[in-house]
Amino acid sequence: MLRELYIRLCMSSVFKGVLDTPLLKNFGKFCKEDITDEEKISAYAAFVGEIYESQLPLSLLVARLLFEDENVYIRARAEKSKIKDEVKAALRHELSVFSELAALTPEHFRSELGIAYVSPFGVKEINLPELYESHARNVRKRGYGIFSSHVMFRLSDEGEIEPVISADRTSLSDFVGYEAERERVIENTLAHLRGGPSLNTLLCGNAGTGKSSTVKAIANKFFSKGLRLIELRKDQLSRLPFVMGRISRNPLKFIIFIDDLSFTASDDNFSMLKAALEGSASAKADNAVIYATSNRRHIIKESFSDRTGDDVHRNDTLEETLSLSERFGLVVYFEKPTKKLYLDIVRELAKRAGVEIDGSELEIKAEAFALRRGSRSARCAEQFVDTLLLSKP
Repeated sequence: MLRELYIRLCMSSVFKGVLDTPLLKNFGKFCKEDITDEEKISAYAAFVGEIYESQLPLSLLVARLLFEDENVYIRARAEKSKIKDEVKAALRHELSVFSELAALTPEHFRSELGIAYVSPFGVKEINLPELYESHARNVRKRGYGIFSSHVMFRLSDEGEIEPVISADRTSLSDFVGYEAERERVIENTLAHLRGGPSLNTLLCGNAGTGKSSTVKAIANKFFSKGLRLIELRKDQLSRLPFVMGRISRNPLKFIIFIDDLSFTASDDNFSMLKAALEGSASAKADNAVIYATSNRRHIIKESFSDRTGDDVHRNDTLEETLSLSERFGLVVYFEKPTKKLYLDIVRELAKRAGVEIDGSELEIKAEAFALRRGSRSARCAEQFVDTLLLSKP
């Protein structure tokens, strides 16, 4: 029975990419005829291991694999283009076959293995064709391929886009202070999601003021609205045209996030970012906006030798490098918190954490902590409250 099911799965044309996933590969190994009992048991164990890793019942894992598949049908739905009748017919048939896979239970495998015990896995009855149609109907907000199930992404060492499995779960409600600064970034993001004019944004200012966390919290907030975040390191900016090309036809909206941005005047990556900010066709996608953070307002590390060098066009060169930040349409400055703001943040975080300590004593200890750290910041306030929690009996 299971071998016959796998053969029918192998005939998939729309969902052919799903056959390359570990779950289906292990199912295929289990269904082979010319393997030993030990190999069959091992294949089943690996199959169940994939289910355990997903933390889902088998049926919902199969559904997720179909949702994450980037195929001819879902791309056409996303682009609102005509779909051929033969593709629709193939889709209906393949969904019925994958429904059989999704309905399997441990008993199906136990009877084929002929042993008393097999590792159990979760079972849940679903209507797979109905679920997939709902997914396709909302594809412009849910996305497809790897972008359907995750909020944040990065480039692998091989330069490919991959999901961040343990992504930052920061929420906008976690923050205290800097409401006006954060609201400017939120408003720009909402404009981006609406498809209206939105601006490449530089969040600059003192370390520990919540610049990077703000961007990630916004990505989390608007995930259900179709927003995704792809983080690039500065040394990966040469891959920016690839990233833009990869997402340009996707119905989702993207933030290309570059954290802790700074350059030397001779940095090769400078020109790539400059081209993207100026709207170069090769380094820009209509559904993407660039958000960067920097502790420096001018982002270019300049030395005195830069000012006194022998470049005959020295003034033009300096103007070119120092004005990079001006190419961001929106610059939001997160300044070092005043003593009042710092203590306000401390008090609110302590209250949320359930720390019971006299107000004046809390302020004295918080100030002493900041002095030892060398400056006040939102991060410093959070670290101080963490130390109070650690010292609680």
